[in-house]
Amino acid sequence: MFEDEVLKNSPVAVLGAGAVGKTCAADCVLGGNKDVRLFELPEFYDQNLKNVEKTGITLGGIQKNKYGFKRSGKAFFNLLTSDIKEAVKEAKLIIVAIPSVAHDIFFEKLVPVLEDGMVIHIIPDNYGSLKLRKKMRELNCTKRVIIGGWSSAPYGTRVEKEGGVQTSDMWLVYRALTLRGASLPSDDQEIFLNSSKYLGCFDSITQGDGAVGGNTVMDTGFSNVNPVLHCPGTILGVGVMENWGRIYGGNDKYTYSIYSHAYCESIAEVQYAFFLEEVKLAEAMGVGIAKYPKKNFLSRTSILGPEYMGDDCIVPFDEQWETGYRTGPFSIQDRYVTEDVPVGCHIYHELGKKYGVETPVIDSMITLGSVMTGKDFYKNGLTLDDLGIGHLDKDQLLDYLNHGNYVEV
Repeated sequence: MFEDEVLKNSPVAVLGAGAVGKTCAADCVLGGNKDVRLFELPEFYDQNLKNVEKTGITLGGIQKNKYGFKRSGKAFFNLLTSDIKEAVKEAKLIIVAIPSVAHDIFFEKLVPVLEDGMVIHIIPDNYGSLKLRKKMRELNCTKRVIIGGWSSAPYGTRVEKEGGVQTSDMWLVYRALTLRGASLPSDDQEIFLNSSKYLGCFDSITQGDGAVGGNTVMDTGFSNVNPVLHCPGTILGVGVMENWGRIYGGNDKYTYSIYSHAYCESIAEVQYAFFLEEVKLAEAMGVGIAKYPKKNFLSRTSILGPEYMGDDCIVPFDEQWETGYRTGPFSIQDRYVTEDVPVGCHIYHELGKKYGVETPVIDSMITLGSVMTGKDFYKNGLTLDDLGIGHLDKDQLLDYLNHGNYVEV
């Protein structure tokens, strides 16, 4: 059912037409996938795909990485649609490239149209694999599919805008050379990881340092660098961000970057302490996490650098890092807080309570983020019950993560 020849020649359906979705879809086309479809929800179709049939999507940017892998050009698609059934029909390779806050609405539409033999890649996973399996149980879906996710996206990418209007140009800041991936259950992991070599959007990884198999999908959650980097960087650097282009930084607030302008030794200490709390949580659960020495945090690239430049990538704080210019965030209401706090930080908070691990640094991000945004992330954050695992004890959870044996409430 999951033979290499079938996957190699399969259509690719990309769900989600934000920056990552558009870039993945275009990269698959330019990488040689012959039938690439791009789906967006009806309510966002005009905003994200209205003119793409005429313009295509153009990949550009500096695409920084240590091996010099670059792929630029204009891509057109076999199908642009707001009909998810049409998008995934007979496609064995599915990419879900959406913010985690949109998982529920996408999975509600996806599960009824799943077909046997599909391999679903959630980029980044952000506990999406757990949510998708939960939705399958709720809707009594028994299709034989492989579900997994990745610790991060294969790129840092942005939609270029002019006068506040989206263009068809995608600006790639870097291309990852390695990512951690895992399937749910882990018994499917060999097929899941192998299938990524048939997706053009993973070419820089396949031809780079390769994919790393995570120790369960909880590993890919812990190994997502966004919460540990974005939350302290944005929340503790908010004074720089909100004054950039107003008091200093010239007259253009959109040149700002937390990496280039906010990161410093003190914020790095907080990020490292946050990371150590993640490590303790993973150890208490009996799952894996990507490990980094403290030296990587003491850099403008922090632990993002190893994804595209290797472990020796260090940019001292007394040097500028122009690669990061214009990457933001530009508001405290950005996903760096409104997604990474209620999803990443809040799940860690819940795991800490369940496994008896104190998380004071992580909790401080939830408290400060809630005050700054006016949103109660303790009340509205993602919960273990939302993932369907709140009632499972340690052994039951590991059995589910590794072998798919699920114990109902």
